[in-house]
Amino acid sequence: MILKEYRVCMPLSVDEYHRGQIYVIGRHSEEQTAAGDGVETVINETCRDPVHGCGRKTVKKIHINNKLPRWAKGICPSIYIEETAYNYYPYTTTAYSCPWLTGLTILIETRYEDNDGNDGCEFSTSKIIENYPVEYASREVVHLDLATDKVADKHYKIEEDCTLFESKKTGRGKLKPNWKKTSNPLMCSYKLVLVQFNFWGLQSKVEHFVHGFVRETLLLCHRQAVAWLDYWFDMSLEEVREYEESIQKRTNTKVRAGKLAHDPAAANAPQTMKSQGTSAT
Repeated sequence: MILKEYRVCMPLSVDEYHRGQIYVIGRHSEEQTAAGDGVETVINETCRDPVHGCGRKTVKKIHINNKLPRWAKGICPSIYIEETAYNYYPYTTTAYSCPWLTGLTILIETRYEDNDGNDGCEFSTSKIIENYPVEYASREVVHLDLATDKVADKHYKIEEDCTLFESKKTGRGKLKPNWKKTSNPLMCSYKLVLVQFNFWGLQSKVEHFVHGFVRETLLLCHRQAVAWLDYWFDMSLEEVREYEESIQKRTNTKVRAGKLAHDPAAANAPQTMKSQGTSAT
C-alpha cells in the first residue's frame, strides 16, 4: 500500500474554483472520450451528509483501455474503473474500484484551501487517516508546480502551458518559477491518495503505476483549470451545471453506442443517467 499527499497551487480562489472544478472535469472527460477512452456517467444526484451538509454524488465508469501499459493488457485486455465521488465542496472523497481487479483499492480525499500549500491541511474527518494513521504519519508529500513541473510530451499543448498563457479576463497567467510568492488570489488543492493492490508479484508495480497516473492527471487537470480560465470564469454555478449535464449526455452517447465501451452490459444500459437537482456541490 502506498499513501501520498499531493499539493497543487493555482492562481485562483477556492470560491472561484467551485465553478472551475465542474467545468474542467466535464471538458476533460469529453476530451478523454474523444481520444479513444470513455467516461460514462451512471449517477449524478444531490446528497446530504450529517457533517458536510449538502453535496453531490456521482458514479462513473471510466474506460481506460488505451491507457494501459502492455503488461497490464496481458492481465486484462479490456477494463474500466468505477468511480464513486461525493463532492461537498471544498471537501471531496473519491473511491475507485475495478470489477476485474478485486484486490485494487484507490481512495482520494481532497480539501481546497486559500493558501500556498505550505501550511498543511487539516483532514479532520479523514477516513484514510483514521484507518491508516501510521502510513499517514510517514506519507510522502508531493508538491506539483504549474510553472516548473512538466506534463508528458503526449499531453503537452502550448495553449495549456501556464508559463505562456495569460487570461484576457483576469490578467492572470504567464507563471514564473516563484509565482506563488506574489500571486493574489492563491489556493491549494490538498489530496490524500491511497493505492493498494493485493496481488502477489505485481503489487509494487501496479501501485507505483497508479500513483504515476494520478500525478500526471493532477498536473494536467490543474494546468487546464488555469489555461481554460476565460471559458468558465464568467459562468454562474447554474450555467456550469448545465454545461456538465450536456457533456455527460454526449460522452454517454459515445460510450453506450459501443464506440468506446468494452463492457458487454453497456449495450443494454439506459440512455439517460440518473440526475437530480442542479445547485449543490
